[in-house]
Amino acid sequence: MSWLGAQTATLPRLGGLPDSGRPPRRRGMLAVCCREGPGNGDPLRAPGCYAETVRAPAELLSRDMLEKLERLTIRWSQSFRGRIGGDIVSRYPGVGHEFLDHRHFQPGDDLRAVNWRAFMRLERLFLKLFRSEPRIPVRILIDTSESMACGGTDGFHSKFHYACRMAAALCFVGLVRLETIVLQPFGSTLAEAFRAHGGRQRYAEAARYISGLETGGGTSFQRPVRDYLMKYRVPGLTFVLSDFLDPAGQALPLEHLRNEGHEVHLLHLAGPADREPPWRGELELHDAETDAIFRVSLDDASAREYCEAYERFCSDLERHAARAQAHYLHLSTVTPLEQALFRKVHATRPGVTSAQERGQA
Repeated sequence: MSWLGAQTATLPRLGGLPDSGRPPRRRGMLAVCCREGPGNGDPLRAPGCYAETVRAPAELLSRDMLEKLERLTIRWSQSFRGRIGGDIVSRYPGVGHEFLDHRHFQPGDDLRAVNWRAFMRLERLFLKLFRSEPRIPVRILIDTSESMACGGTDGFHSKFHYACRMAAALCFVGLVRLETIVLQPFGSTLAEAFRAHGGRQRYAEAARYISGLETGGGTSFQRPVRDYLMKYRVPGLTFVLSDFLDPAGQALPLEHLRNEGHEVHLLHLAGPADREPPWRGELELHDAETDAIFRVSLDDASAREYCEAYERFCSDLERHAARAQAHYLHLSTVTPLEQALFRKVHATRPGVTSAQERGQA
């Protein structure tokens, strides 16, 4: 059996090796054995060994990182109708300071918005319209499935740790700009969410909530998206932090989110072994979410085949996002968070922009 398995859409979850003996078939671990060990017949030890359940890091962001994040803001490309008091202007007319257009005066309109200078010249009543500045909810979906526990030793530097730190950074940026932030964990279903608004003083509470998250269960995008649309009927900005590995091979139903008016940003997180497996020889792969066992013989040729399949997987996901007018970004867990935010996420405007660019807009 090849490394790819029966379908390339359901990619293997990568993990680590036991110290000695037959690899235990524990849920959440990928057991990898080599037919010829390093001299004594023992299995090779590979990076990426992790515990069955990985908890979020206790310290998410340093003080220096928080100070740097104050220069950023979350932007969106489409216009929303929302409550007033936001930081980004909309194309819809409403309460604001930036002039948009005129329209004819109708009985019942506010006389304070009448353009009296135009009335003195034309002897007709015109109403001044301004660009609204709505307060739009920013919702951050965090994948807590067991495949997210892969990526580092004992969960350290795992995809789940990276997702929690990224969610904390986006949450802080939004709170500084007085946005309404919703942290929504999901796996096969939606978990209990956390809602925060009112400024940066709410970040400590949000950070405690994120630090209490842990991995568990499988991945299914169909039901969480359906429940998400029923739970959050007001359109807003949606960030999805996930490895997008669905054992069923089902595509993320982005078109439903788009049809309901949500603007979606996909942050595709991957560990180094997700893209390029470092192991060779006779391997036993244990799927982290389905308990399936795959026995494969991996050489350089099959490893290249896997890498090509993974690239196709990412390309298909990016094209699927483009068709649904969603934004897609692939991030490796080895990329420092600061670089990911200030260069990669920051470069995918709209998304996260700096104070200097806001002044130029």
